Amino acid sequence: MEFSFIPIILSLKVAFASVIIVACSSIPIAGLMAKREFLGKDVVESIITLPLVLPPSVIGFMLLVFFGKNGPLGKLLEQWFHTRIVFTLEGAVIAAAVVSLPLMYQSVKVAMESVDQNLEKAARTLGAGELKVFFTITLPLAWNGIVAGLVLAFARSLGEFGATLMIAGNIPGKTQTMPLAIYFANESGDTRQASILVIIMTVFSFLVIYGLNRWGKGSKRDSRGGGNNA
Repeated sequence: MEFSFIPIILSLKVAFASVIIVACSSIPIAGLMAKREFLGKDVVESIITLPLVLPPSVIGFMLLVFFGKNGPLGKLLEQWFHTRIVFTLEGAVIAAAVVSLPLMYQSVKVAMESVDQNLEKAARTLGAGELKVFFTITLPLAWNGIVAGLVLAFARSLGEFGATLMIAGNIPGKTQTMPLAIYFANESGDTRQASILVIIMTVFSFLVIYGLNRWGKGSKRDSRGGGNNA
């Protein structure tokens, strides 16, 4: 059978869209959780990180219940926007975002907690509001953690399988991402397609990890150099 690049393209679309959603949601949430104390904080944090320990099939089932035809969100989307999520690429994006958000959240939260609070207090003393402190002090100093979280979230989104299969299905040319294409190509005996996709994903994953490690070491060297120059 002829090799198809469509699963690669779909996987990249899903991963990029997922990372945008995850970045826009996890950064403000991580900022709130890192800098504020409130009743039920531990419960909220447990819910956010729950996808890390739940099997992807369980997450997919939950999404199917919520976004299905008779689900609460599925009904609203159908009635108000005449759109559906199940068995669409949008469903694959949501699945990828849900499973990758905890990785981004934890990385950003740890980075924000490590920001020197004295710098933030000094900015407030000089009259800066909370938003200005966040965008001019906290966010830039937590940049390394944000970048690491983005890379990890992208890689996790690219490799998502179980939740995607549950909510988006395996529709060639529409929702069949690389992990799904590998599984079903192997099931159908198309080892050539499966092998090529496995090699592509393995090489890409290695380059992601290698690049992240190299970038992290370079950032540490730059920080030490800046401190020495000071």
